[in-house]
Amino acid sequence: MDFEEAASRLYAAPAADFIATRNELAKELKTAGDQLGSTRLKALRKPTVAAWLANLVARELPDDIDDLLALGDEFREATTDLDGERLRDLTPRRHKLIDQLTKAAARLSEREGQKVSADVGQKLRETLDAALVDPAAGEAVREGRLSSALRHVGFGVVDESGEPSNVTALTDERRQRAEERRAKKATKAEPEQAEPEVEETAAEKKQREKAEREREKAEREQEEREAAEKAAAKKEFEDAVAAAESAEAAVADLAGQLEAAREALADAQEAVHRVGDELDEARKAAREAQKESREARKRYNRL
Repeated sequence: MDFEEAASRLYAAPAADFIATRNELAKELKTAGDQLGSTRLKALRKPTVAAWLANLVARELPDDIDDLLALGDEFREATTDLDGERLRDLTPRRHKLIDQLTKAAARLSEREGQKVSADVGQKLRETLDAALVDPAAGEAVREGRLSSALRHVGFGVVDESGEPSNVTALTDERRQRAEERRAKKATKAEPEQAEPEVEETAAEKKQREKAEREREKAEREQEEREAAEKAAAKKEFEDAVAAAESAEAAVADLAGQLEAAREALADAQEAVHRVGDELDEARKAAREAQKESREARKRYNRL
């Protein structure tokens, strides 16, 4: 068993057994010689009820989750193409699929003995919608290891506390391909120029060529600006990912230290109880010895 398998087993366990299961699996990894995997597993957080429900849906209804993510791809494609008619057609499908998944989640939760409150149901809807809108959130939901519900806001995805989620953004390749498709469509849609009935004059030709040069120059400048913006955004993204990975490593290290400290504290507390019991026994023996000494003295004095 490696870390990935252990993490999957952990988030598939009943919510009430999460801590006990985590400790047991971490111990198994440690016994197998995977100290890093054991430490990483101990750092995994117990899911909220809404996150537990989303994980349950991901495990039990993977095909429906795939349909949700595929619909998200269609939405992003239509948005990039500025295809308003297609977006209007996709929106009812979006609501219908999320409604179906939410109702199915309630049935699955009832089967597991967990009642779904209105708040939990709403957080599940927000998580499913975030999975549809954001590719990284979609992959996180599909993986089935959420510790918090997700919500898509203007700048990205946040967790239940409103903090930015640690789901990693994907590349913008789909958007670039969609832009290329749109450019090809625009090229094909341009009406063919009719043959002029009269030849253009030299002045008109000069003016047309000048306009074409200016348009080409503007297009090059626009491409250069977009390339620079994309490079800056990529660097910002890579820096953010590196910072997140560093923070996660620090969390894992501190979690390991905390667990070791807890184990040491438990050992110390056990030693305190043991020594206390021994002290009580020693005091009791001392009192008995003093009592026997007094009785012996009395018998001696009577002689």
